[in-house]
Amino acid sequence: MRTTDFSQAPDKARATAMFIGATRYRGPGSIVSLSRTWFQLVRDMKRMRGYVWHHVYWEFPFTLGTIAFFEDREALLRFARSKHHRALMPWISDGKKNALGGWIRLYSAAESGYAQGIWRAEDGAMQHIDTFTPLGNETAGPPVIRKARVR
Repeated sequence: MRTTDFSQAPDKARATAMFIGATRYRGPGSIVSLSRTWFQLVRDMKRMRGYVWHHVYWEFPFTLGTIAFFEDREALLRFARSKHHRALMPWISDGKKNALGGWIRLYSAAESGYAQGIWRAEDGAMQHIDTFTPLGNETAGPPVIRKARVR
């Protein structure tokens, strides 16, 4: 069901700001060296007001990335100013000594979304939507037609 009220949903669903980024490190030595500051950075991030959740991912051969959710953009940007984050950024971008490249993207949640059942604040309904959300060139989305059931 479409909603703008995520008050009954899990923390991740209530977060409105997301960070995703990755760094390609030079090799195992860089990753080991990174760990000294990294664990302190994660500890600080988890203690910050507005932190919701994070996940670290790996891509071959030496890329580590992070996806992190915050209550709002202000909390996310506050984290970027934290002591260990400020220390880590120059270390990463020190002329290819430790890392070969990196990127960061910041995302904001749309005001509306979908929630059902125990996570639906309005009425706890567990049911399908009747129409798809309209695309940019549509005034109304087409009806959802249910053909087969998943068993």
